[in-house]
Amino acid sequence: MSAVDAVDTARAKPAPRPAASSAAADFAWRVLILLNLFRLSVGAVLLAVFYLVEAPRIIGETDPELAWRALIALLGAGCAFLFLLQRRTPRMHTHAYLQFATDLVAVAVLIHASGGISSGLGGVLIVSVGTLALLLPTERALLLAAVSALVLLGEQTYAQLQGITTSAQFAPVGILGAVIFVITGVVQALRTRLVETEALAEQRGIDLRNLVELNEYIIQHLRESIVVVDGEDKIRLINESAVKQLGAGDPSGGTDLAILSAELAARLRQWRSGANVDRNQAAFPSPDGATIQPHFAPLTTGRAGGVVIFLEDTSLIAERVQQAKLAALGRLSASIAHEIRNPLGAMSHAGQLLAESPSMGKDEHRLTDIIRVNARRVSQIVESVLALSRREAAHPERLQLIPWVEDFAREFVETLELDEGAVALAPGSPDIEVRMDPTHLHQIVWNLCDNAVKYASAEAGAIAVELSCGVLEPSGRPYLEVADRGPGIKPDKVEQIFEPFYTSQAGGTGLGLYISRELAERNGAALRYQPRPGGGSAFRIVFADPKRWSSGQNSL
Repeated sequence: MSAVDAVDTARAKPAPRPAASSAAADFAWRVLILLNLFRLSVGAVLLAVFYLVEAPRIIGETDPELAWRALIALLGAGCAFLFLLQRRTPRMHTHAYLQFATDLVAVAVLIHASGGISSGLGGVLIVSVGTLALLLPTERALLLAAVSALVLLGEQTYAQLQGITTSAQFAPVGILGAVIFVITGVVQALRTRLVETEALAEQRGIDLRNLVELNEYIIQHLRESIVVVDGEDKIRLINESAVKQLGAGDPSGGTDLAILSAELAARLRQWRSGANVDRNQAAFPSPDGATIQPHFAPLTTGRAGGVVIFLEDTSLIAERVQQAKLAALGRLSASIAHEIRNPLGAMSHAGQLLAESPSMGKDEHRLTDIIRVNARRVSQIVESVLALSRREAAHPERLQLIPWVEDFAREFVETLELDEGAVALAPGSPDIEVRMDPTHLHQIVWNLCDNAVKYASAEAGAIAVELSCGVLEPSGRPYLEVADRGPGIKPDKVEQIFEPFYTSQAGGTGLGLYISRELAERNGAALRYQPRPGGGSAFRIVFADPKRWSSGQNSL
């Protein structure tokens, strides 16, 4: 397919490969412009020779008037073509054939007016036909060569009949026609090679684009977080999972890695320098509190070129390990709880009977109260452990978070008979929707609020609990935060608060936060702790990703 055909096809219907067709059309139009500039230059030179060289006259030897008119017509046609070529009208084929006809007629008239083929003006026709052969299919190019040869023979025959030339000039005319055919054939062979190369390059380009799109599709849909940077630490590719982990917006290609994550950029520079960085030292916290462990894989030999960075959320691995340990502990605790339950019931019953004895004094009643209180505490621990061991499946429902929190706060205040201002609700978007088992959510939030009230300020009218809702950016995951202004948790104790049986208060079971986190994880949510600026604690429930509700996948 030639450049001319590409443009005509583009005019007839939408081209399947517009970029390639446009490039071929631009090339063809540029060739026609160059040919027209050649035409104007030759016309101007011949006109100058016509006026400057009169004896012996080279141009218009036999008919100066006819030669002058032919040159003026050639220059006029060239100027008209220049105007039309700038506007690319009419169609490409029409332009090619009009230029050929103009050159053929003008050259034939000039040869006739200048004494025949011996004037040497036939070379202009060789350039014209050869150039147009670069743009036309083989059969059309050969047709132009044949028409040129026939017109030259016709002119020679007419000139001989008029006595301008002799029969001896038929041989040069035949040679000129043969040269035109040879040049056309050579140009056509060159054009065929050019078309094949262009088609191959176009196919390779399509394959490369398909490969790039496939590669990007695979990377974007991997659950692993991947960032690809070049030798200058500019981002070339990043998938959605990495964007969420790093807490960035939507970085475009070429963005500096340091803008996306200064911590990750610093780790990459250390790795490029060849420093032996400890695995724990390479890890860094993400904006949402998770611990990210980067792994670097060079794309080329050495560390100075492009690098693929794999981001591993080690907090998830640590949670899985912890869950395995806690599951084993839970099974053991459940077995122990079954064994404790019957003796505990007997002890509690015996204590009640002893307290009803009329011979019991005040001191003995105090002892039976201690038995009753601690028996109730142990019973609560046993019930909690048995509930965990059953691991009942969650039944998540879609809940409008703000109305649910308002109803819960009202119920919590009324049940515990708190002051109306004890629970503060921060304003939030009314259209936040979460997916969670409402029973589990109620149990988690109640436990967190109950802890907040226990550690709240004793001042009258003080706010005991602060509830706030929102959406994390850029992940889009909704959250509910329960905060207080109590004494907070010591930094060295933060890692222990979600472990079973850990408590900082006398009389507590140490299972409240552990059970709350277990329930959250059964619903694809996460329960996290963070200290509050100015004192106090904040527990945040990060709900399942709304984008993955339909697929049943949750990103914790």
